[in-house]
Amino acid sequence: MVAKVETEIDILGMREAGKCAASVLEMIGEHVQPGVTTDHLNQICHDFIVNELECIPAPLNYGGGGGQMPFPKSICTSVNHVVCHGIPSPAKKLKNGDALNIDITVIKNGYHGDTSKMFFAGEASILAKRLSKITQECMYKGIELVKPGARLGDIGHAIQSHAEANRFSVVREFCGHGIAKVFHDEPQVLHYGRPGTGVVLEEGMSFTIEPMINAGKRNIKILPDQWTAVTKDHKLSAQWEHTLMVTKDGFEIFTLRQEEQ
Repeated sequence: MVAKVETEIDILGMREAGKCAASVLEMIGEHVQPGVTTDHLNQICHDFIVNELECIPAPLNYGGGGGQMPFPKSICTSVNHVVCHGIPSPAKKLKNGDALNIDITVIKNGYHGDTSKMFFAGEASILAKRLSKITQECMYKGIELVKPGARLGDIGHAIQSHAEANRFSVVREFCGHGIAKVFHDEPQVLHYGRPGTGVVLEEGMSFTIEPMINAGKRNIKILPDQWTAVTKDHKLSAQWEHTLMVTKDGFEIFTLRQEEQ
């Protein structure tokens, strides 16, 4: 079933959930420093989500079944060559220059807000900064095409074209997804594709756009923990994500941060 936001109550619910998710990313930035563990960042975010925002951290105990363990933490922390779903760990201490994606999903009154942002511990390399910038531009280029009548292939093509024009590659094993009261719903929003193909967008559809872009080749592998995805060539990866909906004449981003407004 395609995720749709059809009532004013739904829209207000998604706006509130999106604002909560964005506020976690705004809060955590000052804590991303060399020497800090990703588990410590997880604990700060968990406490803020639960105690300050009165939300539920959606990743905590998500999944499982079929031999896979549920995700054990409240946020995803993906460092350097980790593409996505990095598990916070007391053993993972950030070093100067590390690039870090923090992925937040909160549930507020039954509605999901899902967003991620790149951070740097200390002074990052020129390549890491450039990859992060181009990846964020890829997300925005995809979002700018969202309107009724557009197709998902248009979004994927715009993202892929910008990444490859800058000699980067698009991860294909993961994609954006429908989201509202269900965490992962239809449609699947691929970050590559051909214009004029794919699902036609309709007013009220609600989904994420979250390109994962690699500095090297697009190939990835999943670590034995069954969650952490890494680049096969160990080169850097970056990701940015927003939750948005299709409006009658364009889009509304639910997870905008203050710095973007």
